[in-house]
Amino acid sequence: MKKKDNTLTKKYIKDIKSADVWSVFKIIADFVKGFDELGDLGPTVTIFGSARTAQDDVYYQKTKTLASMLAKKGFNIMSGGGPGIMEAANRGATTNPEVESVGLNIDLPFEQVANPYTTKELSFDYFFSRKVMLVKYSMAYVIFPGGFGTLDELFESLTLVQTRKVTGVKIFVIGTEFYKPLLEFIENRLLRDGMIDEEDLKIIHLTDDLEYVSQEIEKSLKTQIELLEDAGLKESSYYKSLSRLKV
Repeated sequence: MKKKDNTLTKKYIKDIKSADVWSVFKIIADFVKGFDELGDLGPTVTIFGSARTAQDDVYYQKTKTLASMLAKKGFNIMSGGGPGIMEAANRGATTNPEVESVGLNIDLPFEQVANPYTTKELSFDYFFSRKVMLVKYSMAYVIFPGGFGTLDELFESLTLVQTRKVTGVKIFVIGTEFYKPLLEFIENRLLRDGMIDEEDLKIIHLTDDLEYVSQEIEKSLKTQIELLEDAGLKESSYYKSLSRLKV
């Protein structure tokens, strides 16, 4: 692990302990910045994964390949803006200069350094506001192997879809060997004990087939556009942003 920056660590301690009402304005600033910069992105896929994945790792290479495949089809790629899997996602997106390679960075006392492959970069003070932006403006989430942060983002995404706080979004989990024990726990404990329903398992698409993911995301966009048309929402800003990409 990289050596922690004591200056930033002290800053975080001060923020946590101070209960300063001015923090409210920092929170508002995070949201305003995100809404203003990302509101008209168009079809976008968010890719999550570890900041510690090396460039020669198989999952780094798979992330870069998938991001490139999606970018060539016209999808913007969004990541947390840091190194590892996030870097691979933004790097793959640069194969198509006509799409945005978005990085939403977070101010951390260690680990998180912005990668150089973004065309649009925003920095956030708070995890929760950053996470809203990572999911709000995307039509699919792809989860590669990662640690606590990635698992947090995975379960946040699952909860949003399960509770229908977001609709029409598909969640793809890449890394069958890596995630199989977790999926077995979900099925053998959560489902068996009645904490989730059988239908909830279908939210998770566990696969290593990148072509399948790419095709399913493309089909999902077409379905979402048709649903908006049927609902008479062709004049909505959301419809217009999605329909920029013809599928």
